[in-house]
Amino acid sequence: MSDDKVVLSLGAHPDDAEFMCAGTLALLRERGWQVHIATFTPGDCGTIEYSREEISRIRKSEAAKAVALLDGQYHCLECDDAFIMYDRPTLVKAIALIRKVRPKIVFTLSPSDYMVDHDMASKLTQSACFCCGIVNIDTPGAEPFEPIPHLYYADPVEGKDKFGTQIPPGTIVDVTGVMDVKTKMLVCHESQRNWLLAHHGIDEYTEQMKKLGRKRGADIGVEFAEGFRQHLGHAYPQDNLLKAELGDLVRTK
Repeated sequence: MSDDKVVLSLGAHPDDAEFMCAGTLALLRERGWQVHIATFTPGDCGTIEYSREEISRIRKSEAAKAVALLDGQYHCLECDDAFIMYDRPTLVKAIALIRKVRPKIVFTLSPSDYMVDHDMASKLTQSACFCCGIVNIDTPGAEPFEPIPHLYYADPVEGKDKFGTQIPPGTIVDVTGVMDVKTKMLVCHESQRNWLLAHHGIDEYTEQMKKLGRKRGADIGVEFAEGFRQHLGHAYPQDNLLKAELGDLVRTK
């Protein structure tokens, strides 16, 4: 495994990665990449059964079990669910994480999604990638590094922004061959079935994941796919590293 082949998914809650980008993570793992999944929160409000402390412990254990299927590592920044803030302490946590992991590729959530925690996680991750090489930002035990990682935003939930507008991805990855792994990873988050049924009216939440996968797959004529948009602002990498790594499994628009 190459020391520089490191990929990080940084989301808001445990199971975000499993819904939105775990198939692509599995494909990269097959090609020798080291996988890290991190969340800003432990998902401490995602329950109708447990206390905050109990559900935090359960969900972090589920997340670690899921990423272990890719021989990866899980990290939690221990922010409060529903209260992710774009503030200095939270951004410093994110910068420190990226400096410790030193990823070449970072996945995060859509900048416009169905809930503010997702929006804030996306914005914080964008800034943390940009700031990882700024030497005057102090993160004890985590040294600055360059260059800025390749940053990709996953599809928003249901493929639409908060106004209901469908968001077309610029990069679509055929994940048909690893859907079994992606499904097994999502199933690790078993505490969420009752919560999603009670709060979102969703049963069989693996089917919700597959529904978007089929929708994206139809865009490129395959069974299942995941969609992304690459951050191409000034100073960020301009080459599509996903395309370079995954070849014919990637279609771009």
